[in-house]
Amino acid sequence: MLKWFKIFLIAGLILTLATVAAPASSQAEVRLSAMEVDLWPEYDNPGVLVIYRITLAPSVSLPVDLTFRLPATVGDPSAVAIKQVTASGEAGLFTIPFERQVSGEWGLVTMTATMPEIQLEYYDSRLVKQGSTRQFEYRWPGDYTTDSLVIQVQQPLGAEEMRISPAADAGVAGQDGLVYYNKQVGALSAGQTFSLSFEYQKEGDALSATSLRVQPSAPVDEQAFGQNSLRAALPWMLGILGVGLIVGGAVWYWKSGRSSSAISAPRRRRPAGRESAPVAAEGHVYCHQCGKRAAPGDRFCRTCGTQLRVN
Repeated sequence: MLKWFKIFLIAGLILTLATVAAPASSQAEVRLSAMEVDLWPEYDNPGVLVIYRITLAPSVSLPVDLTFRLPATVGDPSAVAIKQVTASGEAGLFTIPFERQVSGEWGLVTMTATMPEIQLEYYDSRLVKQGSTRQFEYRWPGDYTTDSLVIQVQQPLGAEEMRISPAADAGVAGQDGLVYYNKQVGALSAGQTFSLSFEYQKEGDALSATSLRVQPSAPVDEQAFGQNSLRAALPWMLGILGVGLIVGGAVWYWKSGRSSSAISAPRRRRPAGRESAPVAAEGHVYCHQCGKRAAPGDRFCRTCGTQLRVN
């Protein structure tokens, strides 16, 4: 019996250890199928806006805890969100909670991802300014294995002589009128770092976001849907308003007429000579013609001779 007890005890310990170790093992296997890092210097902040657009590999089980290392000097990220499809079928970003701990030169930002697409943003103030020259260096610390790392650099409005190292693709104009440079880094394993630096010339401290103008997606003219709809609906709106005023006036007139009748009705007086004979509280009868009180049993008024109305 003791032998079998030891066997069952050992088997139970093995199963327990395997159960406890399983989450840690799956956590260690987190893989990114795509990682895009956007670097936007002097966009809406004097520093550099850094945006992580992360896509988890299909093999990653959700929910999953993720930890990314950011430079300790940047403080808390300005946004941590997941991309999710709403009930209307549109994709939107939804903020999720995070925790941050400082470890040496890094701030460890931890979050729980319930969807495969995550976006993280922070501002880095380490943009070096020397006269009109601007310089910045970004380093990917290799937090996770990624199948495709792409770094995109936005050239600030009014900047010239943009130089990126290592060299990136030729600049492409975006829909906002700014120029973008892409660096296709490719696949990197966990722990493998990558650094990219850029330099440009720019006079003044104007930010790109404050100088950009919002452009309509299509020219606004007389055929615009909103204008035509309002113009076509205006006569109907005025007609409905007129009918409402007429009906409201009629109802008000009818109600005011009834109220006036109800108030004046109790004030109408009966024709003279048709009043009932006044009866005193003691039961005495008074002549309805002259008002003289009659004696008990009288049929005619003793003063004016009028026949009394005796009930």
